[in-house]
Amino acid sequence: MLAIAAGWILVMLVAGGFVLDRTVSSIVADQFDVQLEERLLSMIANAELSPRGEVRFIRPMAEQRFLEPLSGLYWQVSRTGQTPYPSRSLWDRRLGVEPVGSDEMIFYDMRFGDEVLRVAQQDATLPGSDTVFQFQVAQNRAPLDAQLQRVRRAVTISLLVLGLVLISLAAIQGLYGLRPLRRVGREVAAVRAGKVSRVSTDFVPEVAPLMVEINELLDAAEQQAEAARRHAGNLAHALKTPMAVLANEAAVSEGDFADTVARQTAVMRRHVDHHLARARALGRRSALNMRSAVWPSLEAIRRTVERIYPDAVTIDLDGERELDFLGERQDLEEMLGNLIENAAKYGGGRVFVTVKEDGEGGLLIEVEDDGPGIPSERRETIFQRGARLDTDKPGTGLGLAIVKDVAEIYGGSVTLGESEDLGGLLVRLRLPRARQAAV
Repeated sequence: MLAIAAGWILVMLVAGGFVLDRTVSSIVADQFDVQLEERLLSMIANAELSPRGEVRFIRPMAEQRFLEPLSGLYWQVSRTGQTPYPSRSLWDRRLGVEPVGSDEMIFYDMRFGDEVLRVAQQDATLPGSDTVFQFQVAQNRAPLDAQLQRVRRAVTISLLVLGLVLISLAAIQGLYGLRPLRRVGREVAAVRAGKVSRVSTDFVPEVAPLMVEINELLDAAEQQAEAARRHAGNLAHALKTPMAVLANEAAVSEGDFADTVARQTAVMRRHVDHHLARARALGRRSALNMRSAVWPSLEAIRRTVERIYPDAVTIDLDGERELDFLGERQDLEEMLGNLIENAAKYGGGRVFVTVKEDGEGGLLIEVEDDGPGIPSERRETIFQRGARLDTDKPGTGLGLAIVKDVAEIYGGSVTLGESEDLGGLLVRLRLPRARQAAV
C-alpha cells in the first residue's frame, strides 16, 4: 500500500511539477517580453525623420543603460541598404536583423558575443516616408534565466517537501489503518500458543466480521476434533470387545486353529491400537489451542512406571521445568509413556530423561537407559509396526511406531542413538513448543 501510494504521489508530483514549471516559466518570460514590448513601442512612437532623412527621437530613450557601452540593454533602427542607427550602448557592435515580412512584433533569442539577447523587433514606417524601418530592442536574458532558475528551484523544493509530507502521511495512515490487522495477528498467535481459546471480536467494524469468522472456524475445528475422538472411541469399543471374545475363546481352546485365532487376534489388536492412536492424535491436532505442560506429565509417568517395576528401575528427570508442548496432554503422555516404559523394560534399571529446547524454537526430550541398546542397522526397522528385538518380554511391538506416528502428526520427529553417559539406547523426541503469544 505504501509503495503504491508513494509511486502515485511521485508520478503526480512530477507531472504537476512539470506543468507548474512550464506555467510559471511562461508567465515570467511573458513579463520579460512585455517590458521589451513597451520599450519598443515607446521607441517607435518617439521616432521621426530628420530633414536629412535620418531617424531621430523626439525624446531620447530614458533608461541610462541605453547610454552605457555594452550594458546589456540595446536598441537599433535599421533599413535596407543603409548603415543601422544604434544606441550608444551597442558601441561599435551591431544587432543582426531577422526578416519579418509583416508589421507584427516578433520575439527571438540572439547570440551576441558572450551574451544571449532577448530581442523584440517590429517593422514600421515613419510619417512622411514610405521606407520600412526595422526597430529592435534587445536585452541580455541572463536576469530572465536567473529568475527562471530561482522559480524552478523553488518549485522543485516545494514539491519535494510536499512529496515527503504526503508519503509520510500515507505511511502514518497505513500504519494506523493496518494496526487492527497486526492485532489480529497477535490474537491468532495467542490462540495458537494456547493462551486463549477464542479471538476477541472487539474490533473496528471493518475487521470485526473477520474475527467472528475466525471464531466460527475454531468452533468447527473443535467440533471436527471432538467427532474424530468420538468415532475413535466408538470404533475402539466396537472392535475390542469382539477381539477380546475371540482371544478368550482361543485361550480356552486347543489345537492349531485356536493358536491361529490367538495370533491373528493379537495382530488385529496391534493394528487397531495403532490406528486408533493415530486417529485420536489427528482429531486432537485440529484443535489449535492445545497446550500441555511437560514436567507434570513426566512426573506422573515416572510414578506409574516405578509402581510397575518396583525396586527394579530408577528414573531421573532433569532439564527445564517450564516448557510446554503444543498439543494434547494425552498424546504427550502416550509418547512419553511408551518411551519411558520401553527404557524401563529393556534397560538395565536406570533411566535418565532430559527436557530442553532444541535450538530451533522446539522442544527436545531425551530418554536414555543403561540397557544393551539397539544396533545401528536395526534402528530404522524398529519403528515398523510389530517390530521387536526382545520377544521374551511381553509387548505388542507398537510402542515406538505409535511414538513416531503421533510425533509426526504434530510436526515432530523421533530418532535413536547411543547414550554416552549410560551406554544404552538414547531416544530423542522433538516436538513443537507452545510459546507465549507475541505482544
